[in-house]
Amino acid sequence: MSNPVDQTSAEDIKAALQSNNQALAIAKVKECLEKAKNTPLNIAITGESGSGKSSFVNGFRGIDDWEENAAPVSCVETTTQVTKYPHPSYPNITLWDLPGVGTMKFAASQYLEHVGFQKYDLFIIISETYFRENDVMLAEEIQRLGKKFYFVRSKIDNDLQAMKRSKKSLSEEETLALIRRNCIEGFQSEGSTRPKVFLVSRFDLHLYDFPLLQQTLEEELPDDKRDALLLAMPNISLEVINKKKKVFQDEISTYAFISACGAVIPLPGASVALDLTLLVMITGLYKAGFGLDERSLDRLANSYDVPLSDLKSVLTSPLASQNITPDLISELLFQCVDTAALPAAEEGFAFIPVIGTAVAATPSYNVTEKALQTFLDMLADDAQRVFNKTLGLNTSF
Repeated sequence: MSNPVDQTSAEDIKAALQSNNQALAIAKVKECLEKAKNTPLNIAITGESGSGKSSFVNGFRGIDDWEENAAPVSCVETTTQVTKYPHPSYPNITLWDLPGVGTMKFAASQYLEHVGFQKYDLFIIISETYFRENDVMLAEEIQRLGKKFYFVRSKIDNDLQAMKRSKKSLSEEETLALIRRNCIEGFQSEGSTRPKVFLVSRFDLHLYDFPLLQQTLEEELPDDKRDALLLAMPNISLEVINKKKKVFQDEISTYAFISACGAVIPLPGASVALDLTLLVMITGLYKAGFGLDERSLDRLANSYDVPLSDLKSVLTSPLASQNITPDLISELLFQCVDTAALPAAEEGFAFIPVIGTAVAATPSYNVTEKALQTFLDMLADDAQRVFNKTLGLNTSF
């Protein structure tokens, strides 16, 4: 992620503390954190009528089709105008459900103009059977205009179930290979080169090609948008959880620097108030990013038909199982080695001219750095346990 704290922001925080305005300092910290979360990413979802666009939009955002803010799903075309669907936890990530390209009597170039081509970072073109002339023409126009597109063959779970009912002797791997080959042949019949096709089931995002789609998007997006996408993604694999942890880990030194800024101000209580606020806010971001908040766990339980109590039973950290409050953070801080005496010590040092400010900043930086790393490890481990429990795997490690 891009560094949320520039020199101006750091000076603003220090100035607020020097004027004994803790509320303003805390507001500046919150402003920095919001800035880090506000990298926009706009993803356009399009395709023929009834291809599963709306259901894909919901699955990508980690919500069920029946939820209040879900894109409406039907066996007929339900999208008649461009509709935005922000991610429930990361509103800077927006999926745009576009009218089916086959429902609008425009050429590909006119269609893209009509749906507002310029505002999208990338396009995902979806089909539930094979890709048709409209899809190929749309992809060629998107490419001509210099943007990325990705073909998604949806409802793969339906195809596999149909193959089982037909009692044909094809294995799952053979069936998937057949579907992929049919898609490619469809492109060739329309005079297109051989693009990459991702086979996806909205209800089983951890299976088939959705992990590969996620990885491909990650590799092809700019760094700031890549990290924004990663944090908003459902935990479809242990690898995704570890990547999220790495993104958070890279920011720890930045937040420790904010803590050190507060420690050099010779005002009793200023550093402690800033540190607790900072730790509560950052730990809350970790919890939401790993999908360990109550709403995310409830959605996960419903999606995978696992009792919510079973998912909660594997949580070992109080950060995951309780509301994150200053009292809880304080309690956990005192369980860390050598932290108990530091708040008083650093405030004492801060009153020593020149040398004292540097001495005061050092323990504050170190404590915040260690605390955030400890809290991050706790929540990442719990996220892995929840993932394994969801899939019926071993949760002890």
